[in-house]
Amino acid sequence: MNPYYQDEFITLYHADCLEAKQWLDTNVLVTDPPYGMSYKSNMDRGSRTNWHEKINGDKNTNLREAVLNLWGKEKAALVFGTWKVEKPANTKQTVIWDKTPCGFMGDLSIPFGSAHEEIYCLGKIGWTGIREASIIKAQMLMSANKNRPNHPTPKPIGLMEKLISKTLGIVADPFAGSGATLIAARNLGRKAIGVEIEEKYCELIANRLAQDSFNFGGM
Repeated sequence: MNPYYQDEFITLYHADCLEAKQWLDTNVLVTDPPYGMSYKSNMDRGSRTNWHEKINGDKNTNLREAVLNLWGKEKAALVFGTWKVEKPANTKQTVIWDKTPCGFMGDLSIPFGSAHEEIYCLGKIGWTGIREASIIKAQMLMSANKNRPNHPTPKPIGLMEKLISKTLGIVADPFAGSGATLIAARNLGRKAIGVEIEEKYCELIANRLAQDSFNFGGM
């Protein structure tokens, strides 16, 4: 299979990650899979029409579990998720992404809004760095920000850089989404392999990588 995008550090495939398995020949998994909660944004932001689309494979956690089964139990993995569904088996630690200040999403009938997401740490080979607290504060780009990638669930590149810096080797992201993992890996001088099933997001990632080749960083 030919890559959709490739440079010195990054290889991106437009494919189903359960069929295109090049990402398995890496050292660490850093990914934001479908959470298994049938997420659908209710925000109305004009031209950002894809925010109203449901995420592919988000009806349950089957896709997440299939990827983790392929990955195995030994190599390090950082996997985004939510308290609303069961965390992956063999989770060793849960890192909290503190998104404040943000829009405090969630049930409007109670006086507290959701301002965090969970990141599950699995595996034992490939970790590095100084031991730190399991809460990382990284502000997300708000919906009205014109610089926010046109994707329903983008992650901050700074957050992804922090996570990747705690690992060693080539990075895999079989749910490449808005491309934050791949951009962060390249910013850190790390090689990465990504797979994305939606061609429009492959195009988004390729454009971001091409643009950031002159100006590393961003969201």
